[in-house]
Amino acid sequence: MRIHHATLPLAGYTLQQIDFDPATFQPEDLFWLPYHASLSGWGRKRQAEHLAGRIAAVYALREVGEKQPPAISDQRQPLWPTPWFGSISHCAQRALAVIADRPVGVDIERRFTPQMAAELEDSIISPAEKTALLRSGLPFPLALTLAFSAKESGFKATPAANQRALGFADFQIVDITASTLALEFAEQRYPLHWIASEEQVITLCALQQ
Repeated sequence: MRIHHATLPLAGYTLQQIDFDPATFQPEDLFWLPYHASLSGWGRKRQAEHLAGRIAAVYALREVGEKQPPAISDQRQPLWPTPWFGSISHCAQRALAVIADRPVGVDIERRFTPQMAAELEDSIISPAEKTALLRSGLPFPLALTLAFSAKESGFKATPAANQRALGFADFQIVDITASTLALEFAEQRYPLHWIASEEQVITLCALQQ
């Protein structure tokens, strides 16, 4: 599969970025993954996205001297080598990965259109959260995309044992600025940083241990 690798700094972390062409993907591209046989029943698009994410993860792990791709759990989640924490995300033809010494979550999303924002608003935020988003001064579709992405990043940074029963309503947007967000979950504050292009937003959540 044809790829292009780049790095993206955000909040003191290095995001490993893989842009990929799914049209060039071949099933044998997965053979270097130790668990490739378990992916054989997946659709071609999902396989290409998984491959791009794992390539990004390998670049991230190289930063800390690890040479193997992350293993895979029964829920298809990456298993990071001790003592590291990591996160993977993908959107369209781009995948991101990050490695850290603390719980971390990264997410990339396509920016909502005004119509999408109107349709999805009630499933993502509460009225109180909408007030916080409007107070930010950001265009509402962008602010709502950031809220969605922030909750995804916050979920990924949450310990796996606590993830199963979580939904969007469990994370509350309490603050949003031109470069940061804050979530609250179970009386804990989740700090996040964000960046945006004309097409996508990226959020990063790193928690204190």
